[in-house]
Amino acid sequence: MRYHNITHDDMLNGDGLRVVLWVSGCEHCCPGCHNPITWDPQGGLPFDDAAKQEIFAQLDKSYISGLTFSGGDPLFAANRLDVRNFAEEVKKKYPDKNIWLYTGYDWEEIHHYPIMQFIDVVVDGEFKQELKDVNLQWKGSSNQRVIDVKASLKQTDPTKPVLYCADYKE
Repeated sequence: MRYHNITHDDMLNGDGLRVVLWVSGCEHCCPGCHNPITWDPQGGLPFDDAAKQEIFAQLDKSYISGLTFSGGDPLFAANRLDVRNFAEEVKKKYPDKNIWLYTGYDWEEIHHYPIMQFIDVVVDGEFKQELKDVNLQWKGSSNQRVIDVKASLKQTDPTKPVLYCADYKE
């Protein structure tokens, strides 16, 4: 896996203060994307032990709520296994921290991915320039959903997502 940046004390990419890992590689290439530099899977830097330790140092802080995977797309085919393995490691090391994941794929396509057992919240769907709304919380366009993964997977039909903020008015 490759990455472009690690953001500390982020308040925009999930609930609370977070550390964000911006991975490389995306096949969606949404017009109006806020981070097109991350589309190239060969861009950025190799995700090495130093990057991992930087994230752990942030997660060690009591005021950091958790880790967010963004990009690029953490579920880009070349990223899936590494992101899954790192999410599992983070969950074992920091069981009280939550993990958010942004992806251009829809929940109905990804709910069965093994990584979902380690993810707390998914923001799904491609960014749509024509549906952009700067007043939306944690997402860029109104087609995207902020999904409570654990609650969704407990449903009789896990393809029906449970929204993280069901009472949040959009």
